[in-house]
Amino acid sequence: MKPFTTVAGLVAPMDRSNVDTDMIIPKQFLKSIKRSGFGPNLFDEVRYLDEGQPGMDNSKRPLNPDFELNKPRYAGAQVLLARKNFGCGSSREHAPWALEDYGFRAIIAPSFADIFYNNCFKNGLLPIVLADDIVDRLFDAVASTEGYKLTIDLENQQVVTPQGDAFDFEVNAFRKHCLINGLDDIGLTLQDADAIRAYETRREQETPWVFGHIR
Repeated sequence: MKPFTTVAGLVAPMDRSNVDTDMIIPKQFLKSIKRSGFGPNLFDEVRYLDEGQPGMDNSKRPLNPDFELNKPRYAGAQVLLARKNFGCGSSREHAPWALEDYGFRAIIAPSFADIFYNNCFKNGLLPIVLADDIVDRLFDAVASTEGYKLTIDLENQQVVTPQGDAFDFEVNAFRKHCLINGLDDIGLTLQDADAIRAYETRREQETPWVFGHIR
């Protein structure tokens, strides 16, 4: 998992509430569990004018000109600005996979669905909860300023505007540690690899008949 310390990124707005995981990545793309390659189908149903299916050449599909992420001014955005209850609906982990594969590192919203919120941390995304009035101000700033960027400082738990305004956000200390060090569940387990190997060696000596059956 890619470590997250400080990101100074272009902001893309998604000015709608209750964006569910089926809108983030539709169900027909859930057959793959590779964790990569989902970016081109992020928000597929509103991003394109036709119905997307796995294996399609997305470069030849008609784009929806009214969809935010299709506008050239938001190309390469790393911060997604959203409204309340982002990530509601089913618990598919493909949703944060698609957002991360697209290039987003952080999502700012007044609230998130619980399962989606937890899945973000496990996949290198930082979900940031800010008050409604602050999110409103950020939406106004993004709309009025092309190329609007925010600095996300995870170490100090702040979102910093180009004008120097800083908004504090809360994050669990353990989740913060994992993001800063790029540790997903597998990475956390591998930190104890030596102890695991030592245990397996000891168990093989103590119960050789068990290990004989699994070789």
